[in-house]
Amino acid sequence: MDRDFLGSMYNDFFASTPKTTDVTKKDKTDDAVKNAQDALAEAKEILKSSPVPDNAVNEEPEKEKEPETDPMEDLEGLIGLSTIKADVKELASFVKVQKARKEQGLKSVPVSLHLVFTGNPGTGKTTVARIIARIYKQIGVLSKGQLVEVDRSGLVAGYVGQTAIKTQEQIKKAMGGVLFIDEAYSLAQKDDAFGQEAIDTILKAMEDNRDDFVVIVAGYTGPMKKFIDSNPGLKSRFNKYIEFPDYELDDLEKIFYMNCDKYDYKVDEEIKHQIRALITAKKLENIDNFANAREVRNLFETIITNQARRVATLENPTNDDMMTILLEDLTEKDPEEDKAEEKTEENTEETATEEVKSEEKEQ
Repeated sequence: MDRDFLGSMYNDFFASTPKTTDVTKKDKTDDAVKNAQDALAEAKEILKSSPVPDNAVNEEPEKEKEPETDPMEDLEGLIGLSTIKADVKELASFVKVQKARKEQGLKSVPVSLHLVFTGNPGTGKTTVARIIARIYKQIGVLSKGQLVEVDRSGLVAGYVGQTAIKTQEQIKKAMGGVLFIDEAYSLAQKDDAFGQEAIDTILKAMEDNRDDFVVIVAGYTGPMKKFIDSNPGLKSRFNKYIEFPDYELDDLEKIFYMNCDKYDYKVDEEIKHQIRALITAKKLENIDNFANAREVRNLFETIITNQARRVATLENPTNDDMMTILLEDLTEKDPEEDKAEEKTEENTEETATEEVKSEEKEQ
């Protein structure tokens, strides 16, 4: 806008310069420069009297924020995790009271907000970490309450000196909230200078930003304990462990049907026992490394993919057709089996046609 405004003023002044044959080239140049300077001065005065807001150009409409929910209610609404809920509530109460005591001038017990989450994949560690970040904000021990989730690849670079920079970038994003490091034990591999550089950078940030920065490390139970014990700095800062047990079968079923409700699917009543049997089989197949809710989610996606393949063959599927999961959707057909079935159907049709022709000839 400023450019167009000034440009029009320059044009007006240049256009008003008299074109006479007795004026020298130098005089014309001097007049033009003077006129341009006068135009610029006048434009500045006008702009001062009616300033343009800094955000007037390329201003984007603000995105609507989702309504904030109470983190404690969200915690209570999670399927299962009864021991985790009790641990988190106990921790929140203790932190809240110690903060209140300090504000009242009473002595408070030093409390570490940093946590170690242990357990198998898919047991809700990331979800609970996100809720804890919001609880800490609600209590007033964190200013923002966001969760920044990373793993080794998000912290470690391929060159000496670059890991500290990469790790500091993640720390900066998490400042005022929680840095959640999944599979943190991967940072403490044997003769791993890069991983140690990341650990040292994180420990320094924890020391320098005690009042507004929390770290939660997570991973399998055994490797995580070895990881914490491997470094005196880690052991002194991480003294609160929360163990995430595997989900019970009933809870895994609830997670499956929660996904169905979320995406408008329903299971035919006659096959619900088959769903339970499938979940049981998945758990038994991977008893030492079962992915819990993640495994159920994968099963759900497989079933609705099978269902979509079936529904796509219907001429005019109804809403009920598109929503209902049937017995045949629980098993994934092998493409070779489909071809064999098609071939069998073709052969049957050909045989039937030949029989009809034969009968017609006999008649």
